[in-house]
Amino acid sequence: MSIGNSNSPEEERPSTDDRSEDRLVERSVEGPSIGTALKKARIAAGLTVDEVSSTTRVRIPIVHAIEEDDFTRCGGDVYARGHIRTLARAVHLDPVPLVEMYDAAHGGRPAPTPAAPMFDAERIRPERQRPNWTAAMVAAIVAVIGFVGFTAFSGGDEKAKHPVAEGSVSPQPAPKQSAGGQQPQTPRAPQAPKPEPSDSAIAAAPKDLVTVVLTADVGESWISAKDHSGRLLFDGTLAQGESKTFTDKESVDLVLGDAGAVKLFVNGKEIKDRFESGQVERLTYTRNDPRQGQAQAG
Repeated sequence: MSIGNSNSPEEERPSTDDRSEDRLVERSVEGPSIGTALKKARIAAGLTVDEVSSTTRVRIPIVHAIEEDDFTRCGGDVYARGHIRTLARAVHLDPVPLVEMYDAAHGGRPAPTPAAPMFDAERIRPERQRPNWTAAMVAAIVAVIGFVGFTAFSGGDEKAKHPVAEGSVSPQPAPKQSAGGQQPQTPRAPQAPKPEPSDSAIAAAPKDLVTVVLTADVGESWISAKDHSGRLLFDGTLAQGESKTFTDKESVDLVLGDAGAVKLFVNGKEIKDRFESGQVERLTYTRNDPRQGQAQAG
């Protein structure tokens, strides 16, 4: 016997269709849902679900689910709020009202969770190694010893290659000749006068050569000497007390810038011509000179 007014649990529980109708009523009263608002804004912006997914990096199935107000695929409230904000910005909506709507429908905004304690960065950083002063000192000592040895070895080689006699003086370059033919006189340190050629040295002049000896007797003089072929034998200043000897198989050509300051010996005999101080002379001598003690004018 059945009782017509019996209340079973199934009869008391509202059906699925009733709950869907209740949701539609609530949405119509409160306005469009989150998903509906996002979907309408997307369509109004002329965007497809694929384009929104590509722009926001939110997967396509999740975009579809959110537009259907299904937030179960978001992975939690935190991710759901983040997706709502991202999608709202992509379709040019203000995300704040939508997030507030979500919080109101899901128990309010959750309390902020305490931040996790920051890890001690110093624990994962490699410890700074102290400088190894012992190794540095050893390296410095080795470098110093190597440098000293190299310097000593190099210095010994240079001395062996370039022996220098005691008391020798490095030669000085001869001054350049001026454009007027006269050699510019440069100050020189006083030098001890050299001895004049001895008679034995003059007498020892070879007979088959022209031998010309010049000695700066009373001052310095610029001189130039060439052999018979025109090859330059000397071109420079003869300082007081200095002597120069020139030989050739045929002739020697001379130019004396100050003939009065020079003593001249040709083939072992002194030329007795009296030249004036500052007088320029051009002379040529052969193996048969001097002829009666006279010089040949060039």
